[in-house]
Amino acid sequence: MPPFVVPPLVKIMLGVVGAAAVAHWLASEVRRINDEIDRLRAVAAMDPAARRKLPTLRRDPLSGEWRVS
Repeated sequence: MPPFVVPPLVKIMLGVVGAAAVAHWLASEVRRINDEIDRLRAVAAMDPAARRKLPTLRRDPLSGEWRVS
């Protein structure tokens, strides 16, 4: 069986298509992460009085364990 030879132009085209796919995926991930960060910033801007009513984790100085308070 003769060896399978891929012309250089086909290799270059496959590389370009792969790079474009990675760039598209990366751009969509950046958009998704930025949307999530914007959503979390909006939540962080809530009323301080309402924020104090939410339970938080605090470290118990005696046992060193984290507890909801």
